[in-house]
Amino acid sequence: MLRIVTITAAALIGAAVSASAGDPGDPEATCDGSTYEMVDCLKAKTAYWDKRMTIAYQATLKDAAPKQREQLRVAQRLWIQYRDANCLYYGMGEGTIARIEAGECMRSMTEARARELDGSSEKK
Repeated sequence: MLRIVTITAAALIGAAVSASAGDPGDPEATCDGSTYEMVDCLKAKTAYWDKRMTIAYQATLKDAAPKQREQLRVAQRLWIQYRDANCLYYGMGEGTIARIEAGECMRSMTEARARELDGSSEKK
């Protein structure tokens, strides 16, 4: 019985922590709380935008002229390398703020690319 109470309490505390960090499923929610909570929230938001970016990339690739497809593949691979290297720069900074800056870098760059590709697929 004590084990059930402990597990239930842990689940409720986890839910409260998630609520205080903003709803990561909501791309407009603010990531608040401890450094860990903020980084975790930013990771969830990045995953949301990464999924949107992948969908937009696939739609743009499908709609692209045959001679553009390979160039889009090359550009996307290079863009991912650039994003990762750029955000690593922020992650190598001093203190715990570096983790938050790196997470925000990943989120914001991924969102921007998703919106860019989404706009490309809507123009076709």
